[in-house]
Amino acid sequence: MLFYLYLVKGIRLDTAGIAETLLRTHHAHWAKLRCDLHAHPELRFEEHRTADVVAHELETLGYEVSRGLGGTGVVASLPGANPDRGIVLRADLDALPIHEANDFAHASCTDGIMHACGHDGHTVMLLGAARVLKALPQLPGTVHFVFQPGEEGGAGARKMIDDGLFEQYPTEAVFGMHNWPGLPAGHFGLRTGPIMAAGSRFRITVTGKGAHAAQPHLGLDPIPLACSMVLQCQTIAARHKDPVDPAVVSVCMFHAGDTDNVIPDSAQLRGTIRTLSTALQQKLQRDIQTMCEGLAGAYGAQVEVTFFQYYPATINTPSETALCEAVVRETFGDERLHSGIAPNMTSEDFGFMLEERPGAYVLIGNAPVGTAAPALHHPQYDFNDDIIPAGVRYWVALAQRYFETA
Repeated sequence: MLFYLYLVKGIRLDTAGIAETLLRTHHAHWAKLRCDLHAHPELRFEEHRTADVVAHELETLGYEVSRGLGGTGVVASLPGANPDRGIVLRADLDALPIHEANDFAHASCTDGIMHACGHDGHTVMLLGAARVLKALPQLPGTVHFVFQPGEEGGAGARKMIDDGLFEQYPTEAVFGMHNWPGLPAGHFGLRTGPIMAAGSRFRITVTGKGAHAAQPHLGLDPIPLACSMVLQCQTIAARHKDPVDPAVVSVCMFHAGDTDNVIPDSAQLRGTIRTLSTALQQKLQRDIQTMCEGLAGAYGAQVEVTFFQYYPATINTPSETALCEAVVRETFGDERLHSGIAPNMTSEDFGFMLEERPGAYVLIGNAPVGTAAPALHHPQYDFNDDIIPAGVRYWVALAQRYFETA
């Protein structure tokens, strides 16, 4: 059973037939819209054209649209019978600073920016759900369609919350969805608890004293000290936590000097920490700070350690996860549900919303049948338009089922 039956003035109304007709009729439109968004990517908090497209699509459907939350966010609501009840369905808008390696017709028109994470597809699937739900009988509660800017490193979810998202749009629960190349197209992955990691980035600046490369004794070389810090970061990840508690510390940038015969004054390291708990995230930050300060003190150098772009773990709450699993089973069948999937060490700012409200984050498979899809953030990545109907079905069934059972 794809959707639910409503009783309207004593007449059972087959919403499945209405919804399926809309899916067939509008799939080509949604695919075209998705390709347009892919061809015109915009970085975090610069999603002005994208927000215009989203707002126009919603206004064409008859929605009253609010803009500006979090900078370039777009919100529209489908009022329910009880205005005091509401849920958030969320999609993200922004692209990445990546040079696209595809040569198809809808490849990025902007050099150095591409939709390498599928946010173009997320946006269109939620727009599709807004269209279908608008055509069905009124739900018992309100659905808020939230199109969020700045997910890629900008903590746009946090900015929308700080701008009053939940005060302006009363919300009982929040739900998110992300495409996943590691799952077959149209399959769904879920788990209770952490499904995405907490993450923060760090910058370590080591300051010594520059000198001629042939006279190192006249200076204080920051490079060997910085190299030691790289190695000790790996030791912290391996020896400063419980082995069964996952954590990744990666140093991804190392910059020192500008020529090959001068010892530089300073060296800079940059990297990231990923864990499945906020407590461990904070502990590893303290350990890295202590390690760097201790090594610098022993060496006679100065060090500055900065942590930034923090994202909490994306932690699904039990009852909302169970609801989403039931929706997938009833809508698509048991064979398309991957329950209890392993958590991933990537981060997602939907975790900020889940700190404020209960909810669940689900993965929808993006890999075409029988083939391997390029990974997220890969220059040859592309969203699979064939999964748009599955994403729309999921959102619609979830909204219906939530108010039926909550």
